[in-house]
Amino acid sequence: MTIYIKQAAKGTDDGQSNASVRKTVESVIADVRLRGDEAVREYSEKFDRWSPASFRLSDQQIQEAIARVPDQTLADIRTAQENVRRFAQLQRDSLKDFEAEVQPGVFLGQKNIPVNAVGAYIPGGRYPLLASAHMTIITAKVAGVKRVAAATPAPNGVIPDASIAAIHLAGADEIYLLGGVQAIASLAVGTESVAAVDVIVGPGNAFVAEAKRQLFGEVGIDLFAGPTEVLILADETADPFLTAVDLLSQAEHGPDSPAVLLTTSPAVAEAVIDEIDRQLLHLPTREIAGAAWRDHGEVILADSLHEAYKISDQYASEHVQVFTRDVRHALERLTNYGALFLGENTCVSFGDKVIGTNHVLPTRLAARYTGGLWVGKFLKTVTYQEVTTVEASAELGVLLGRAARAENFEGHARSGDARASRLTGDLPQWALSGQTA
Repeated sequence: MTIYIKQAAKGTDDGQSNASVRKTVESVIADVRLRGDEAVREYSEKFDRWSPASFRLSDQQIQEAIARVPDQTLADIRTAQENVRRFAQLQRDSLKDFEAEVQPGVFLGQKNIPVNAVGAYIPGGRYPLLASAHMTIITAKVAGVKRVAAATPAPNGVIPDASIAAIHLAGADEIYLLGGVQAIASLAVGTESVAAVDVIVGPGNAFVAEAKRQLFGEVGIDLFAGPTEVLILADETADPFLTAVDLLSQAEHGPDSPAVLLTTSPAVAEAVIDEIDRQLLHLPTREIAGAAWRDHGEVILADSLHEAYKISDQYASEHVQVFTRDVRHALERLTNYGALFLGENTCVSFGDKVIGTNHVLPTRLAARYTGGLWVGKFLKTVTYQEVTTVEASAELGVLLGRAARAENFEGHARSGDARASRLTGDLPQWALSGQTA
């Protein structure tokens, strides 16, 4: 029997875009469509108190910003980016173009073509997510995207030097100091100074997420992102101290971030609760992490690992950590997760920042049907076909004629008839009936 030792608070906001957010985003997007750069500047002044002569940074401004970043930070950015680049390249190498002669004279092929332009949004404010530059820009560039335009805010006119360094070193072709809905709208619909892109990626607040949702279809997006989620699956061997540390590490993303402990051990469950309370007393981000744990934290006691695996797949969490005796068993059994972190030597924060896998992952149960951002998101897998002999064309034409007429598609059938007739030299009956003597 499953026991909920701690449940999420009832009636708390689930993070879905509310009517006010939707209305605000609709208004900003419509205004940017209508007035372009003029509207973008007004919203930047209103929301960020930022209105430079040009939102796009010059090469000189980029180099000046990088020069202000500590050497160790730059070195760390380069190391993390190399890890991301290495993994992205492994993904790209796994995707193959091919062509095969599937029957005599019939050639079918597949190509992976990069999209032409990508917009990468790098959040700022409370948490300037340098790692989002690595995950979005590098992955796009490894895929072969020709143009990557990056946008990051400058709240209150404060230039985010480290973010600019990360964006530049990742390989962005353009950098705009621009945030919020106005940045997403500029990239999606285009303005006088910002050329439109084909795909927009990167995390953001509720307004950014809603803007991406509303613009999806006009442009591609990575995911419909919600608050960060973590679920730790633990047995009696789990270390309560590490478990508490890792739950709080994800809870600090935001006050609406679910943090779930799913365990087979009553002792571990109680010890983790006590440890979280203790650690929160001295955590600098306790105001955020504490609210997340209070309102969205859960502790679930399962009868067995078999039951725990089933519950974990029902949650389909963005991040699943496995602290059990045999972590590889979970790798075989679990099917619904954004990313899996095996063993106590591994933590979600490695994936968030430095290990190399992508941190843009599915939330809100989306792991039931999709994985996270990867090289393939920036590639269009397309097919082509060529029939090189009249004989093969005629054989397919006869088959097409029958298949299409079974579906009442006479025009399709006639395309097949026309190919079949090229072998015999005789026009189809329907073509003869339209001729005069």
